[in-house]
Amino acid sequence: MTVAPSAASRRRPPPRRRDWNIRGLWHNVGFRNVLAQIIVTGVIIGTAVFMINNALTAMDKRGISTGFDFLWREAGFAIGETPIAFTSSDSFLRAYTVAILNTLRVSVLAIVMATAVGVIIGIARLSSNVIIARLASAYVELFRNTPQLVQIVFWYTLMSMLPHPKQAMSLFDGVFLSNRGLYFPWPGDNPVYGWMLLAFVIACIAAWGIVKWADAQRRKTGRVRPVLMLNLSLMLAAPLLVWIVGGTPTEMSIPALRGFNFRGGASLTPEFLALLLGLSLYIAAFIAEIVRSGIQSIDRGQLEAATSISLSKADTYRRIILPQALRVMVPPATAQYVSTVKNSSLGVAIGYPELFNINNTITTISGNTIEAIGIMMMVYLSIAFSIAIVMNLYNKSVQLKER
Repeated sequence: MTVAPSAASRRRPPPRRRDWNIRGLWHNVGFRNVLAQIIVTGVIIGTAVFMINNALTAMDKRGISTGFDFLWREAGFAIGETPIAFTSSDSFLRAYTVAILNTLRVSVLAIVMATAVGVIIGIARLSSNVIIARLASAYVELFRNTPQLVQIVFWYTLMSMLPHPKQAMSLFDGVFLSNRGLYFPWPGDNPVYGWMLLAFVIACIAAWGIVKWADAQRRKTGRVRPVLMLNLSLMLAAPLLVWIVGGTPTEMSIPALRGFNFRGGASLTPEFLALLLGLSLYIAAFIAEIVRSGIQSIDRGQLEAATSISLSKADTYRRIILPQALRVMVPPATAQYVSTVKNSSLGVAIGYPELFNINNTITTISGNTIEAIGIMMMVYLSIAFSIAIVMNLYNKSVQLKER
């Protein structure tokens, strides 16, 4: 016969007394990890402080000024390509502003162009047409395996070999290409054109909202609402209405040959064009591989299901392939966009006045080497972080929402 244990025998054993002495802490893995991190961090900070202090002391002994007061001093040099007004009597701070704007201008256009070309080449690599697939593969291998600096120098050399302005190539009516750059018509100085641009942007936002509404209705009711023509009409009608209300201005600045160069219109310098082509076509080869791998990550059964319900090729890509492939493509594409901004510093090789180029001039003239390099590093870091934040937000928006 089994006897049930008494209440006293069922009591839990008393908790052990924790040993908080030094030996006990040393045998704690978590404590040792934290201690090691503290020691390493302290050594790094101490080394950095020691080196900075030595550098400041050495510069002080040699009479080299330190600090950021130099930013308000007169620059004393001119910049060949300026999106805003700049003269040699302006400050170093304004010179940095010009440099940042030049860097952003070529980087943003290169990112847009690289994305467009990369998507086309990536899809072409998966084409059933052997010639198209082979040509796309040849593009990727050529541009991806050639140093980017070599490509930039190649495009700049090609630009310099173009005919001079008097024998410029006429691409279209009013569009000319020469060794001085690309010249094209541009709207005149009328505020109505600015309001037309604003109306177009608002119409694009409204069109995006209509697409989201139509997609929500399709998911809810199963009824497809065609909104393409509505959105195109909206994006054309909004700026057209502003143009009519503003008095239908027709002022256009057309480039014309006067003397040894073109005057009027807008222009892109050979340095800008060479850097733009070198950045965008190089990065496009990597984006093409990202697009190809993203599309190939989609299960083949989903493509067969799309074919079985008679979805067109365009609808299959737009509704099934690309929405899922984006979840794979966005993170590596973000790294390529950041690389585009950083690699814009290669423009120094062909004389494009981007951040690295102008920073070298400021360092030479001002003598504030450490401060100038620190400013340049912070600018590149800020741009890279901004791109990463925007792309991470977009990546979260396209990820599957778990219940």
